[in-house]
Amino acid sequence: MTHTLDIAAIRARFPALALRDNDTARIYFDNPAGTQVPTEVVERTTEALLRKNANLGGYFRTTVDADALVNDAHQAVADLYGAASAAEIIFGQNMTTLTLHMSRCLGRSFNAGDEIVLSRMDHDANVAPWLLLAEDKGLTVRWMDFDPGTFEFPDDALEKVLSPRTKLVALGYASNCTGTINDVKRFCAQARAAGALSYVDAVQFAPHGLVDVQDIGCDFLVSSAYKWFGPHMGILWGREALLKQTFGYKVRPAGEDLPHKFETGTLSHEGMAGCLGAVEYLGSLGTGGDARTRIKSAWKTLEAYEQALTLHLINAIKPVKGLKIQGITSANAMHRRVPTVSFTIDGKTPESLARHFAAENIFVWSGHNYAVEPVGRLGLLDKGGVLRVGLAHYNTTEEVDQFVASLYRAIQ
Repeated sequence: MTHTLDIAAIRARFPALALRDNDTARIYFDNPAGTQVPTEVVERTTEALLRKNANLGGYFRTTVDADALVNDAHQAVADLYGAASAAEIIFGQNMTTLTLHMSRCLGRSFNAGDEIVLSRMDHDANVAPWLLLAEDKGLTVRWMDFDPGTFEFPDDALEKVLSPRTKLVALGYASNCTGTINDVKRFCAQARAAGALSYVDAVQFAPHGLVDVQDIGCDFLVSSAYKWFGPHMGILWGREALLKQTFGYKVRPAGEDLPHKFETGTLSHEGMAGCLGAVEYLGSLGTGGDARTRIKSAWKTLEAYEQALTLHLINAIKPVKGLKIQGITSANAMHRRVPTVSFTIDGKTPESLARHFAAENIFVWSGHNYAVEPVGRLGLLDKGGVLRVGLAHYNTTEEVDQFVASLYRAIQ
């Protein structure tokens, strides 16, 4: 397997990757639930707590510095998302909290009998908030369904459920269960043509590919920084004109200016600093003049490496008797999936496998992993879900080979 990344140099920038337990190295394959962080994140976070620890809007040194930090963090994520303005970037606790909040803000303009479209492929964070809204407002819910044989949406999946009453389409960019990358650009165009808003969950895609909100043509997009090598925070992008006209639930002293209209209370400035550090790290892996150009360059290299690593994993576990990969496996289709590989094995529960790997210091997740809809659609909810292996660009071929060897030990 060839690549142009200096993986040893990259791994040296992630302190957690050097940790050992009982003289056994840790193998972090739990990345879909949260990645490790580079030193840039640690340094930015520490600097914020030690030198810029104040509330915003004052005249003394720490508050002035905190204001500058917060502004820089908004601009960094605008660069990451390809946003037109930093005013379109909204920080929050995580994707789930932001989506619950935004569902209420958007739902103020929905009426009983209006329709929303949800996806059978999605994490529950982009399902349950809208179901709760539908229950409260008397909305009709329609479902985009995927093909459990191909693990992808048919071309007409959305068109079949759109109607003149559709107000919003909520869909995922990539699945945290199957790994499938969805054609969100086409689906968002279809939603727009029908007069509906589009709300994209990019939590699983953002750690593995270039997000470009303007190219996608969506109205809202959200991800969680702790999935793309940052701290535990979520960041929402919204089209500026829409954000201005959308009602915001907030306290009375808070103004109508963006993005603060939707950033309720005092946020984690140290978390925002960590997000800035994560974007700076990603940019450092690319080349070019401005931040966005460097980020684009970095993803070209990272995507190629991850796709090769994913194929290496898939080819290594395919021959295992009774093993079924719950996702795309074709060698020429790695660009249609992220490196999140879920599988089941006849006669072995996902939980028992996860316990086995944990005993050998290999970190993986089992169960539905909050992907209630896709796991249910695959008929696996009552069978313990899946065993999920999630790779990132700091993982290596050698780690994959160690995992495969451990897998064979588990089934013998």
